[in-house]
Amino acid sequence: MNNPLLDFSGLPHFDRITPADVNPAVSELLTQADAALAEVTQPGFPADWTRISRVLDTATEKLGRAWGAVSHLQAVVDTPELRAAYNAELPRITEFWTRLGADEALYGKYKQIGPAALNREQRHARELALRNFVLSGAELTGAAKERFAAIQERQAEISQLFSEHVLDATDAWSMIVSKEEAAGIPQDVSQTAHAAALADGKDGYKLTLKMPCYLPVMQYAHSSSLREKLYRAYATRASDQSEHLQFDNSAVLREILQLRREEAELLGYANHAQVSLASKMAESPEHVIGFLRDLAARARPFAEKDLAEMRAFAVEQLHIADPKAWDWTFIGEKLKEARYAFSDQVVKPYFTAPKVLDGLFKIVETLFEVSIRKDQAPVWHPGVLFYRIERQGELVGQFYLDPGARQGKRGGAWMDDVRARWLRPDNGQLQTPVAHKVCNFAEGINGKPPLLTHDDVITLFHECGHGLHHMLTQVNERDVSGISGVEWDAVELPSQFMENFCWEWSVLKHMTAHVDTGEPLPRNLYDKMLAAKNFQSGLQTLRQIEFSLLDMYVHTHAAEDVDVMAVLQQVRDEVSVMHPPAFNRMPHSFSHIFAGGYAAGYYSYKWAEVLSADAYAAFEETASADGEHSIETGRRYRQSILEAGGSRPAMESFKAFRGREPALDALLRHQGMAVAS
Repeated sequence: MNNPLLDFSGLPHFDRITPADVNPAVSELLTQADAALAEVTQPGFPADWTRISRVLDTATEKLGRAWGAVSHLQAVVDTPELRAAYNAELPRITEFWTRLGADEALYGKYKQIGPAALNREQRHARELALRNFVLSGAELTGAAKERFAAIQERQAEISQLFSEHVLDATDAWSMIVSKEEAAGIPQDVSQTAHAAALADGKDGYKLTLKMPCYLPVMQYAHSSSLREKLYRAYATRASDQSEHLQFDNSAVLREILQLRREEAELLGYANHAQVSLASKMAESPEHVIGFLRDLAARARPFAEKDLAEMRAFAVEQLHIADPKAWDWTFIGEKLKEARYAFSDQVVKPYFTAPKVLDGLFKIVETLFEVSIRKDQAPVWHPGVLFYRIERQGELVGQFYLDPGARQGKRGGAWMDDVRARWLRPDNGQLQTPVAHKVCNFAEGINGKPPLLTHDDVITLFHECGHGLHHMLTQVNERDVSGISGVEWDAVELPSQFMENFCWEWSVLKHMTAHVDTGEPLPRNLYDKMLAAKNFQSGLQTLRQIEFSLLDMYVHTHAAEDVDVMAVLQQVRDEVSVMHPPAFNRMPHSFSHIFAGGYAAGYYSYKWAEVLSADAYAAFEETASADGEHSIETGRRYRQSILEAGGSRPAMESFKAFRGREPALDALLRHQGMAVAS
């Protein structure tokens, strides 16, 4: 028990875990899990759901929780020592889970379990388990099974390498610029950059590729040459075009695709996309591609109009006759300011992080009939917050919030589980769920609270939606509790659903307070923000479709050695209206599909937007005259979707809430792309 990774009596000891703890903990937990697997696969062990779970699931859950803590730390406070410890154990962890998923004897036990003896949650969990055994190679034999296992180990290793290259390439780049060169950059960003330069013993402003710095420079910096430098560095990260060639992902992504193709063939599928969609709502790769092409056709006229307006504005108002890739974000921001008298920077001082959290919690507490309170737990960084969710005084779930960007922390935002809700078979106690919510926002400066852009606010609400899906579940069976067992192309429904509230006056008036005056967001400024909501939604939609089609095309490609950049060009020729320069290497840092679990699944964002927009329309239909949302509608949504988790197909949950299958109309209307009939 001196090893914090072996203590499961409460929450993880994030403040005590060291790289030296990883190997002994993994060794001990693998030994226990191996022993449990051996016990339940003995011929005399009964094919009984609860008895198997009591022995095997309790052992594997401990292994998963400990490894999850190590993986989490490696993502948020990476060090050379922790990375080495993680990578040393990754092959052993991968080997065990691969072997477990492909174990013929265990597969046989699950097939023998009589569905009639199970409750509804257990029956669905068993159906998913049988499917997953097949997808994990349980029906393979001999050399095919051995090769399948080797592929799993190599995929885990090389996907981790892809992720490391992106993080290291991002962290490795910075530049010092003068005050003149930094002209136009927002004050809070320039103050942070100046402090970073001073910390390095230099004068001027230190610019990086971290999003809280990169995006404002691209939006506001007056110097096109400065924007070009940052754009080129960002667009070539982890590629053969970067100045840091040691992080080039070119060979890595090719090998990942080759391994996925071989894995699919071993399982009897034509390509990896078919394997991926076997556990999703979409019927086939052709179904997904058709959905994306249809949406692209609807969005294209709006995107062409967006682009034409920017070109005209660039010439007439900014005197930029031939805009380059690094100019478009700047042009777009200036056009938005001119058209709507609105700028992200004007709104940003009203979104102080503490006030935004208060507003977020208020809408969650009101709609879903819970209370959120500060709580205490060991954390990995001083900026991490911890909360508990209660209903009628009873603990429902808890979550960590890690909001700030920093060195050694993976970019982007995500939610991950610490532990799941589970009526434990070993002690009969109900285990409450715990989640991580991770973002990359700018830190506060000069003793003031952090300021969020409205996009940051949307990101926070998005990750909260994932967290609510995980924590508000009322399912007691671990494998279908919360987000577990939910089809991947439906898992974004609750997250994207929450984004809608970021545009509601009834919500925003409770979550804004000017950093200097404390005044709430003025109604006239909100009206301008709302008017600008769908600014360039056509271009943004085509951009997401471009990423989604690239993902589907490379995972259905007939060639064994896929030229990813050639496929990307094919996609752009088909759907895009803006074409970046030839040196752009977006796929080389596309961690979602090469390291993040979205392979042949990136379309899920657009797919789930249809579900989420239609779900939110129910709240619009039942709102009061002054915009207050119906508690009854919130209760139905919570019970039909959030509490049901993965205990039934996502379409059943959606229809239980909406009374019908989803329609595309609400999405097009919300994004300003509805065509009048």
